[in-house]
Amino acid sequence: MPLQTTTHIWHNGRLIRWEDANIHVMSHVVHYGSSVFEGIRCYQQPNGAGIFRLQEHMARLHDSAKIYRMPLPFTIDQLAEAVVDVVEANGVAPCYIRPIAFRGYGEIGVNPLRAPVEIYIANFPWGKYVPGNDGADVCVSSWSRLAPNTMPSLAKAGANYMNSQLIRMEAEINGYSEGIALDVNGYLSEGSGENLFVVRGGILYTTPLANSVLNGITRSSVLTIAKDLGIEVIEQSMPRELLYICDEAFFTGTAAEVTHLRSVDRITVGDGTMGPITRAIHDEFFALVNGTKPDRFNWLTPVEVKVPVTA
Repeated sequence: MPLQTTTHIWHNGRLIRWEDANIHVMSHVVHYGSSVFEGIRCYQQPNGAGIFRLQEHMARLHDSAKIYRMPLPFTIDQLAEAVVDVVEANGVAPCYIRPIAFRGYGEIGVNPLRAPVEIYIANFPWGKYVPGNDGADVCVSSWSRLAPNTMPSLAKAGANYMNSQLIRMEAEINGYSEGIALDVNGYLSEGSGENLFVVRGGILYTTPLANSVLNGITRSSVLTIAKDLGIEVIEQSMPRELLYICDEAFFTGTAAEVTHLRSVDRITVGDGTMGPITRAIHDEFFALVNGTKPDRFNWLTPVEVKVPVTA
């Protein structure tokens, strides 16, 4: 989807103009993919706007950087404050927020340790991510998710998304909204940029972190909501064919939010509509983030947006 520009981007402690947020073509990240990043949503609410699980996102950014031995010169709290600053400076809500840390200009070669670390935070309007207003039609990808001990799936690293690009492009070329990858052992993993949930016999199942999945913030939120609603949840490895016989299935993610799957490999999931468990979680999630129910889990960081823009 086309990128909509805003006015300011945060860079290493200060706000700069959007058009001035440039890097050199010889920066380490351009040649070796040495970046870690986050995706965060800010939601419009009746009395303002709120950023969803900001502290958790900044903590995961720090975790990703630590895995790749990339020291960040700002604390989790300082980065959270920076996110609030840039959202308020641009006056855009609802919006998508992209913090990114990467190895910049100064060294060439695979060893990144002497390349400087740059941090940018941008925000911009962004709407629905997974196509399909009546549910997504998806496929099982021919591409596997990253194998254990090759590249760390717990790090939200830019290089990991080369694998995601292959999954998503293959799906779209073949007429699907999205692809679901298996892990190297043939068990279900996740979508190109989404965690996966299925419902069978009234029980909610999701793939565990050991199946090469990202430790999703929305995934964590759905697990909390499901348990709060009294829905039984099991995290376990699952075979591919469970997608064809499950009662319900849905994606979660910052971009995807809660998106139900209408079909997998042209096989209808349930009756193709959003099932009751998915509906309950979907409605509860959006009630919380949109402010029609109290923020009982303290997931939202309030921001003052003077010029709301509808995404």
